[in-house]
Amino acid sequence: MIKKPIETLLRESKEEGEHSLKRSLGPVNLILIGIGIIIGAGLFSLTGIAAGQHSGPAVTISFLIAALGCAFAALCYAEFSAMIPVAGSAYTYSYATMGELFAWIIGWDLALEYAVGAATVAISWSQYLTKFLSWFDLYLPPQLTLSPFETAKAANGEVINGIINLPAALIVILVTSIIIRGTKGSALVNAIIVTLKVGVVLVFIAVGWSFINPQNYHPYIPQNTGVWGDYGWSGILRGAGLVFFVFIGFDAVSTAAQEAKNPQRNMPIGIIGSLLICTVLFIVFAHVMTGMANYKEFIGSGAPVAIAIEKTHYQWLSKAIVLAILIGYTSVILVDLLGQSRVFFSMSKDGLLPKVFSEIHPRFRTPWKSNIVLCTFIALFAAFVPIRVVGEMTSIGTLLAFVMVCAGVLILRKQQPDIHRPFKTPLVPLVPILGILTCFAMMTFLPGDTWLRLIIWLAIGLVIYYTYGKKNSVIRRMLADKHQRY
Repeated sequence: MIKKPIETLLRESKEEGEHSLKRSLGPVNLILIGIGIIIGAGLFSLTGIAAGQHSGPAVTISFLIAALGCAFAALCYAEFSAMIPVAGSAYTYSYATMGELFAWIIGWDLALEYAVGAATVAISWSQYLTKFLSWFDLYLPPQLTLSPFETAKAANGEVINGIINLPAALIVILVTSIIIRGTKGSALVNAIIVTLKVGVVLVFIAVGWSFINPQNYHPYIPQNTGVWGDYGWSGILRGAGLVFFVFIGFDAVSTAAQEAKNPQRNMPIGIIGSLLICTVLFIVFAHVMTGMANYKEFIGSGAPVAIAIEKTHYQWLSKAIVLAILIGYTSVILVDLLGQSRVFFSMSKDGLLPKVFSEIHPRFRTPWKSNIVLCTFIALFAAFVPIRVVGEMTSIGTLLAFVMVCAGVLILRKQQPDIHRPFKTPLVPLVPILGILTCFAMMTFLPGDTWLRLIIWLAIGLVIYYTYGKKNSVIRRMLADKHQRY
């Protein structure tokens, strides 16, 4: 199994000039990138679902357990990103520890997290935009907000067929134009967006705190019904499995390693800091939400946060939450597109993808052609594919990457124990093993058709690898040249 030497990766991390990415991100930028992708609509929907169906008020414990599970993987990402500060994230770490084939599988798998994830979020963004505009008596025609495979029913009962989800495509194009103009500018836009959406969450907490009814916390851990996962401690664990997916996304920070200043120090701060801040915010949010309304009121609700807001009689808060989701989704799309282009940048430099994905803009120092190609595919995907097809594929792709990174820490600790590690994952091998077990357990919660789509996606990737990537691999060519000389 051909591996990429750590020494080669370290040389790449020190490259400078017009053909390399510009290091412009400090620790605050990196933390905000993490917060930008972690906080999304899942916080407002999954919190109530987990409380109503599984955990009750003890959903706060579910969040704590889920955060602990994510922390195992986050610590492994922190070790790698500080040690090998290049753009490829899990792809690069797998190349160094498991070899080229595994690296390709993870690189292709990451497209599920970033590219497909961006398209999925763009479709949801379009739905929330339509809802937000309707409050002001502004209506977009269904033909321009639905894919050709979706329909809507008019007030007179007429069935309207979708043509194109235009808002979804336009938000992808808009965000791509921001990313192309430079990582520093993208980070500034992300910082503004994160400030706004965190502000709305804090407003909800501040307003809701005065409407907390202590009786809603009793019993804090509802008695189990006799069915595993229906309240009790098993319900807390089932709730943790559900809210685990709210935390997914912190790994995107590692894709910015080659654009971070002092990455040996700042990458662990960015990854762990963003996860820690979001954990505290989520637990307080869940505490307030379950205090405002009895957890039983959330059962079967499609919009549980709206039930809590009704207790305040402040209907403007509902609009603020939807606005926060809209803003939040924009930052998720931004970080997803940023992460995907950086992974493909690394794969292209290794020869596994065409050179167009690693060409750097002479002025902006960004992989602009890669951004344009990805924008085209993702915008078309968002415009013409219904969201139900891709909904859970993003999560399974991310979890597989987590498993591989945790395994990579174990492998490299054994193969190269003396290599300089600016940040070390504590309690090895315990933490990486717990990370592998936790993430794999979360994968088992996903339905069978999601696994099938993952297998099909990876099979397509293997065809591309054996027909293009393997033949054009830079490492393979270097080894072949060395073999011919000797």
